[in-house]
Amino acid sequence: METVMYRTIVLAYDGSLEGRLALREGARLAQICKARVVLVAVVEPVPELFVGDLSPVYLSSDKAGEIQKILDEGVLRLKRMGLVPEARLERGQPAERITAIARETGADLVVVGHHKQGSLARWLLGSVTATLVDTLPCSLMVARLDIPDEVLFGEAAPG
Repeated sequence: METVMYRTIVLAYDGSLEGRLALREGARLAQICKARVVLVAVVEPVPELFVGDLSPVYLSSDKAGEIQKILDEGVLRLKRMGLVPEARLERGQPAERITAIARETGADLVVVGHHKQGSLARWLLGSVTATLVDTLPCSLMVARLDIPDEVLFGEAAPG
């Protein structure tokens, strides 16, 4: 009996160029391994502002609709690659939600993109990737390759 390296792959997707590269690279691995694919997009919490009397003012810029569109786009891309993804729209801190989904699904691998940021930004904001390295119960791949359509779709890319 053949041992499959990855049975469940979680793809973290945010619609960015780096996210698209990760989606394609992770999808190719899923094709090769015939793995289950869980596509995750995370809506981060909207920060509160405090006015002079320290009363919270809640910002109404909920990005759930925008993130759902990004998730739907990712699902369509994966289906065109012959995969049957499970889509998850999550709310919270990205590293926490991705780790929770990886645990819940029994993932063998999580694939993320790499967003370059300066050392000051990394110090102030933290790094999702660094947090994932410390918290995931499985392997983590930071995807950076640009996988050509011919590899994903065979000889002819879809129109």
